[in-house]
Amino acid sequence: MPTVRESENHRLIGGELCLDFVNTLNGHTRSSPHEYLHDFQDLLLWGRHAGALSLAETAVLQKEAAQRPGQAQAIYCRSLELREGLFRIFSALAQGRRVEGRDLEQLNATWQASQRHTRLVPTGDRFAVGWDDEPCLESVLRRAAASAIQLLTSGRVAQMRACSGEGCDWLFIDDSRNHLRRWCSMDECGNRAKMKRRARRERALSANAPLRGTRLR
Repeated sequence: MPTVRESENHRLIGGELCLDFVNTLNGHTRSSPHEYLHDFQDLLLWGRHAGALSLAETAVLQKEAAQRPGQAQAIYCRSLELREGLFRIFSALAQGRRVEGRDLEQLNATWQASQRHTRLVPTGDRFAVGWDDEPCLESVLRRAAASAIQLLTSGRVAQMRACSGEGCDWLFIDDSRNHLRRWCSMDECGNRAKMKRRARRERALSANAPLRGTRLR
């Protein structure tokens, strides 16, 4: 039975494709981050897992990557460069800092190069921007960039948050009712924070408790 890679079951908590893409690295500014995308194969598997690629597209691109490994590796490297630029953009917005022009230029360049592969498609009584039917080694890269542009030009960007968990820098859209969500997930960062608070309270109570067996003179 084939081994399942982390890229295939990575938690999708961002609420937008571009944020889930950014979250494929945890610890962007740490010396030892946790990487989920180790090669172009991981990029494709994550794209399928996140809904950026269909199963059929993934199979076609896996074959193409095997035939053109040099180009696949170059696109993988460009994808990680875009990911880091997106992290800087979105984390700056989440923390109320100024977005660097070079990061916007990088995103604009990727998006502009993708425009000739987009088309207007009907979706019920409305229209949406779709993609041509030809799968391409740059498909995940292009669709992550398109998702970022869509988020940045929508009202949802105001709901973007950075996880408050210690050592976690994942980003997400806060769709909670009161918009006070602090954690990427309650069952991980949220629970760890609760356990740390409980441990601090117990230590404080223990330190302040009177010594047992002590006699007053």
